[in-house]
Amino acid sequence: MNDTSQSQAGATGPQSYTGQVTAGPGGAMTDEVGVITGDLTLTTSIEDDGLAHSRIQYTDADEWYTLTGSPQPLPGAGLQALHEQTLEAVRSGGAAEAHTPSAP
Repeated sequence: MNDTSQSQAGATGPQSYTGQVTAGPGGAMTDEVGVITGDLTLTTSIEDDGLAHSRIQYTDADEWYTLTGSPQPLPGAGLQALHEQTLEAVRSGGAAEAHTPSAP
């Protein structure tokens, strides 16, 4: 499955990105149910608390799960970069968690 991304704009620009991805071996780690695998949908958004929240679901399912490591402070590279890096982490698998940018 190819990943696709969509953004939803807020008053100051995109506040949410959604993309589809097939999890690599070992899947993605969630707080609620542990590892999930297969075709997944990831949403990365800025919430009222000012933090970046990453939620994931089996594509077309009703239930959303918190990706372990979320929420987190928005990195300097911005929400879109965080979303793309988290998609890549899930694509790589290994019980992927919300992407944590490397320290400078």
